[in-house]
Amino acid sequence: MVKKQNSLFPLPPSIDLSKNREIQNEEIFADIFSDAKNPSDDTNTSFIGPAIHAKRFKLSFIITGFIIAILLGKSGYLQIVKGQEYRTQAEQNRLWNHILPSQRGIIYDRTGTELAWNEAVFNLLATPASMTKDREHQHQILSHIAKNSETPINELYIALEESDTTEPKTSILLAANVPYELALTVESSPTSFPGITTELSSKRGYITNEIPSLSHIIGYSGGLNEDEYEEKKSEGYRPFDSIGKMGIEQAYEQRLRGQFGLELLEINALGSIGRVVSKTEPTQGQNITLTVDAAFQKYIEEVLKTRLEGTPASKASVIAMNPKNGEIYALVSWPAYDANAFTGGIDTASYRALIEDEDRPLFARAFSGEFPSGSTIKPMNAASALIEGIITPETSFISTGGIQIGIWYFPDWRADGHGNTNVYHAIADSVNTFFYLIGGGNEHFDGLGIEKMMEYAASYGFGSQTGLDIAGEQDGFLPTKEWKIEAKGEPWYIGDTYHAAIGQGDFLATPLQIARATAMFANDGHLVTPHVNNSLETSSSRVISTEIVNIVATGMRRTITQGSAQMLQSVAVEVAGKTGTAQWSSTKPPHSWFTGFAPYENPEIVITVLIEEGGDDYLAVPITKDILDYWYQ
Repeated sequence: MVKKQNSLFPLPPSIDLSKNREIQNEEIFADIFSDAKNPSDDTNTSFIGPAIHAKRFKLSFIITGFIIAILLGKSGYLQIVKGQEYRTQAEQNRLWNHILPSQRGIIYDRTGTELAWNEAVFNLLATPASMTKDREHQHQILSHIAKNSETPINELYIALEESDTTEPKTSILLAANVPYELALTVESSPTSFPGITTELSSKRGYITNEIPSLSHIIGYSGGLNEDEYEEKKSEGYRPFDSIGKMGIEQAYEQRLRGQFGLELLEINALGSIGRVVSKTEPTQGQNITLTVDAAFQKYIEEVLKTRLEGTPASKASVIAMNPKNGEIYALVSWPAYDANAFTGGIDTASYRALIEDEDRPLFARAFSGEFPSGSTIKPMNAASALIEGIITPETSFISTGGIQIGIWYFPDWRADGHGNTNVYHAIADSVNTFFYLIGGGNEHFDGLGIEKMMEYAASYGFGSQTGLDIAGEQDGFLPTKEWKIEAKGEPWYIGDTYHAAIGQGDFLATPLQIARATAMFANDGHLVTPHVNNSLETSSSRVISTEIVNIVATGMRRTITQGSAQMLQSVAVEVAGKTGTAQWSSTKPPHSWFTGFAPYENPEIVITVLIEEGGDDYLAVPITKDILDYWYQ
C-alpha cells in the first residue's frame, strides 16, 4: 500500500515513513532548514516560500511606518485641530430645537367684544431626517394620517418632497388642523410614527361672519409665502407659520404675535426624543382694543343694505370719528367679505369670485378709494379764502345761474341762480358761483388760484395719507398746471380751477380725508390723526383759527336748517354738515356725499357718507339720518 505524501511539505524519497515517527520528524525538518540555509545547493530544493531580500524588507518597513505616520497625523488633526468643531457638530446632532408657538393676542372693540380670537388646533409636524427610510413603512404611516385627517395622501408626499433637504433637522408642516384623536395617537406612540410630532397651535377666528365690513379693519392672518418667509425667517418665523396679511393683523403683527419659545431636546441613538435639556417659555402676544364699536358698525351695514336695496347703487363708504382725538367709531367699506375665508387658505373658486365681483368687496374704499369730493370740499375752500383775506363774512356775489367765460358756461345747480350770496349762504345752499369766484376769480375779482388752493388743501391733509394705522391708505390727488401739461399735453384753463373749487375735475380725495378735514370745524381748527388702536396716542396741529372755524361751522349748520340737508333737523341733536354731488362719468349717476358733525355745540362725532353712483344727496342724507338717530338713541 502506497502512503499519500504531505501536500504542504513534500518529503524526500530517501525518508522511510516506517521508521520511528520522532526520528522521521527530526530528519525531515533538518533537511528543510538545511536547504533554506544553502539555497545554492541544487541537490535539494524543498523550503518554505521564497526568501525576503533585505532591501525589500527595509522598503516594506518604511512604507508601513509612513502609513502609520499618516494615520497618526490624521487622527491628531481630527482630535486636536478639528476636535472642537466636530464635538460641536456631534452635540448638535444629539440635540433638537423644538419651537413652542405663542398664542396670538386677542382683538377687542371699544366695548370689550371679541373681534379676533384663537381656536385651538392640532398640527402634525415632520422632521424628514428622522423619518423611516423604509418606503413601504413610510407609505403605511402616511396612509394612516391621510385616512384619519381627511388630508389627501398626495398632499402629504408633496409636503415631504418640498421640504428643505439642506436643513434635515428642520420641521415641516405635514398636516394642519388634524382631529384630536389622530394627534393623541401620534403623541402617545412616537415609535410608531418616527420623525412625526404633534403641535398644539391655533387658528384665527373673526367676528366678520356677522359683520363683514370689519374685515377691512381687522384684516386676517395667513400662511407665509416664499417672499415673506425669506424676509421673516431671521426673526424666528417658520415656513408654515402665519403672519398678519392686512389691517390690524398686519399693522400690529409683532405686538400680536408675541415671542415664540424654545425647547432643547435630546435625541437618542434611535432618533426618538429623550430628555428636555432646556426650555424657554413663549411670551403670549399682546391684546389690542380698538376704538371701533362693533354694534355700531353692524348697524351701519344694516342701514346700507336696507337703503341701497332697489336702487342702482351698491357701493358705499361710511366713517364715524371722534373729531377731538381721531378715534374711529366705525369705518365701513361696502360691500365687504368674511375674513374667516382666508385663515386656512381660501380655495381658488371662492377667491376668483371675490376678485371678479364688479363691486370689489375686497377693496377698502373708505380709506383706499379716491373720488371727486363734490361740494364737500367747499367748506375747506371757504376757509382758505377767509384766511387769505380774499373774502370776509360780509362779502357777497350775485348768483344768476352760473358764470360765462368765453364760449364756456359754468352753471349753478339751480338754473335760475341763488341770488345774493355770502359765505354762509354759499355753504348752506352749495352755491357754485360763489366758489367759482373765490377759487378762480374773474376779470373783476382775484380768486385763490389753483396753486394757492392746492397749497391750502395740502395743509388740510389732502394729497397725502392721514396716518391711519392700517396699511393700504391712498393719497388722493391734487392737480397742478405742470401735471396737466405733462399728463394731458394741455395747458391749464380757468375752467379747471373752477372745477377744482367745487370738488369736480381732477381733484380726488378719500372718504377718510373728507372726514378728517370736516373734523377741523368740529374741534376748533385742528388736524387730527385718525386711528383704530385705542392705545395709540396721536398728535394734532392747528391749521385754522377759531374765528374762521366759527364762520364756516355756522354755514354748515345752516345746511341743516335752511339748505340742502334739512331732513337732518329731526335728529335728536343739532347737526352741521355739507352735502355733495360728484360728477365722475358722462353715462353713470354721480356720487352722493354728506359730511358733518354733531352736536353743533361741543361736537363729539364726525360722520362722512359716500354712496357711489348714488345720484343726488337723496341717498347720503337719509343714511346719515339713520346712523345719527341710532348713535343718539
